[in-house]
Amino acid sequence: MIHEENGVFPAVCPLDCPDTCGLLLHKENGKIVKVAGNPEHPVTQGAICNKVRNMAERVYHSERILYPLRRTGPKGAAIFERISWDEAVSEITERFKTLSKEYGSESILPYSFYGNMGVLGVDGMDRRFFNALGSSKLKQSICNSAGNEGWKSVMGFNGGTIPEETVHADVIIVWGGNIVSTNMHQVVLAEKARKNGAKVVVIDVHRNQTGQWADWFIPLHPGTDTALAVGIMHILFRDGLVNEAFMQQYTLGHEELREHVKGYTPEYVSSVTGIPASDIERLAAMYGQAEAAHIHIGNGLQHHDNGGMAVRSITCLPGLTGHWLKQGGGATKMNGGYSSMNSDALERSDLRPNPEARRINMNRIGEALAMTDKPIKGLFVYCSNPLVVAPDTERVRAGFEREDLFTVVHDLFMTDTAKYADIVLPATSSFENTDVFASYWHQYIQLQEPVIPAQGESKSNVELFSLLGRAMGFNEAAFSESEEDMIARALDHPDNPYLNGVTLSGLKEHRHVKLDMTPYASYLNNLPTASGRIELYSTAMETAGLPPLPTYVPLKEGYDGIRRGRGHKYPLMFISPPNHNFLNSTFANVPKHQKLEKEPFLQIHPEDAAERDIEDGMWVTVYNDRGTYEVRAKVTDKMLPGTVVSQGLWWEGEGRKQRANALTSDRLSDLGEGATFFSTVVEVKLHI
Repeated sequence: MIHEENGVFPAVCPLDCPDTCGLLLHKENGKIVKVAGNPEHPVTQGAICNKVRNMAERVYHSERILYPLRRTGPKGAAIFERISWDEAVSEITERFKTLSKEYGSESILPYSFYGNMGVLGVDGMDRRFFNALGSSKLKQSICNSAGNEGWKSVMGFNGGTIPEETVHADVIIVWGGNIVSTNMHQVVLAEKARKNGAKVVVIDVHRNQTGQWADWFIPLHPGTDTALAVGIMHILFRDGLVNEAFMQQYTLGHEELREHVKGYTPEYVSSVTGIPASDIERLAAMYGQAEAAHIHIGNGLQHHDNGGMAVRSITCLPGLTGHWLKQGGGATKMNGGYSSMNSDALERSDLRPNPEARRINMNRIGEALAMTDKPIKGLFVYCSNPLVVAPDTERVRAGFEREDLFTVVHDLFMTDTAKYADIVLPATSSFENTDVFASYWHQYIQLQEPVIPAQGESKSNVELFSLLGRAMGFNEAAFSESEEDMIARALDHPDNPYLNGVTLSGLKEHRHVKLDMTPYASYLNNLPTASGRIELYSTAMETAGLPPLPTYVPLKEGYDGIRRGRGHKYPLMFISPPNHNFLNSTFANVPKHQKLEKEPFLQIHPEDAAERDIEDGMWVTVYNDRGTYEVRAKVTDKMLPGTVVSQGLWWEGEGRKQRANALTSDRLSDLGEGATFFSTVVEVKLHI
């Protein structure tokens, strides 16, 4: 494909999105001129979102970095000179050797996430390099760790209902997820169910595009999802809408839970959540009386102080009603467990000379860079843009400004983070690489082979870390494997029966191969919890000092319907979810996407706006003790009073302070040490 000038070639969407769409790339004169969906993909079936449809503009962006750079000006000023790859590799390896000798190898920290979802690119040669180096380890918990731990505390395994089955549901509840913007093919499946009479209910703090699409939108105060879930349980038990036989056979702790939820009356839950008691009654009856109800648990609600418990509580609901036994029923949070690959073979932890090396949470990179005891002296950033995505941005920026911090950034663009690097390395796009992709939603593994040559002097993560590993003098064999060898090793994973029959040769022939879902038939009989059952009561939670039963715990920073913000220094809750045309900070520098989103806005309720003499379109300053954020106001009733919303992570621009995460805390969630972006309180005033 790479050498053919014209034609249509298969590809995979690399974005951090559940859908992992099959693509077709149209080439003319060796250049991608069109990105389309692949109609032969069994789930995505040719439909793609606007983000990936415009991917070619990102690949050929005029500001793309095409050769290595060395900083010559102050950190943050983006003043660089061009250097050769030999110079870059020599400088990086010499600095890493010196830092390891003087401060220990743990003075070096990798910082990465899933800017590209290719397995080799983010879970392969890079891991080998930092393992062999003996660097500090990074806990990658910025996105889904709280929710994953909440789900696993009930089900033991990151896998739920198969997406295609949801067309058979008669009630679909989307809880805390803007799937119109972030999981469009689940919307397609829900529409098929809707044509058969299903009702779609959306529960969220903000009437986003998914809320507008729903048959019934239910707004609630941020961080009160647990109270609503347990309130539904109260009604299910009270009105005999539970499946006693199912609970007896498949669950642990249902009798304790039955007693525990008696205090969560509709009236109490209403006072906490802001949802009328009559709506809580109606929702519980709709769910309990459904033939096959499905709950899609979104990403947003886990980004709270109590985010793990919120997901845990919602996950318990189908364990009361037995909807798991009905086709299309049950729940989905993350289905990545089905496609888990051989991480030992990919990452080669056996190369690490210090298995007990310290682990640093990526949410606390600002705090980590300020450490004076065993300080971080070297930082390598790839597949991430922490100056935009990490919480407590001003503290993060202060860390990146350190002149004694040797920083390398590998990226396609001069991001806000790259401006603070000492060495910037050009990265390939996914269409220039060989890699394998798994979905954390559907059940298909896909192969990506290069469709165009590497642009300029850019290198993939596999190439880069292979090169650095050999230059450091590390184990030659581990750093000389081809991409195909690594893919074959990743798929050779007998511990995961769902990978049976998924091979490199099959992927080369068909491009997408379905997992062996045979074990799914006995899903409930093989749950990897301690009891082997759905754990409504969790002894593991109890051992960790957390409530063993679903329990509403108010936010450490934030308010609910009882604990109101009025009269406090920072009386409003600030929520910063994704917008429709960016993916985290990706695409924020692409003109077409900028034009579609226009600019960042602060959505503020008419009551809150009137109290502050704010009118639609006025410039406002959003602030707290951590920082400030300057945006234009949009007065709307899309959320309950007391909550303000700004969608999208924008790069700094036009001299304004437009990093939403300047306001957010690096506190960690109750489970999984996850991010608490949405447990943030602020005040808003007219911008002067």
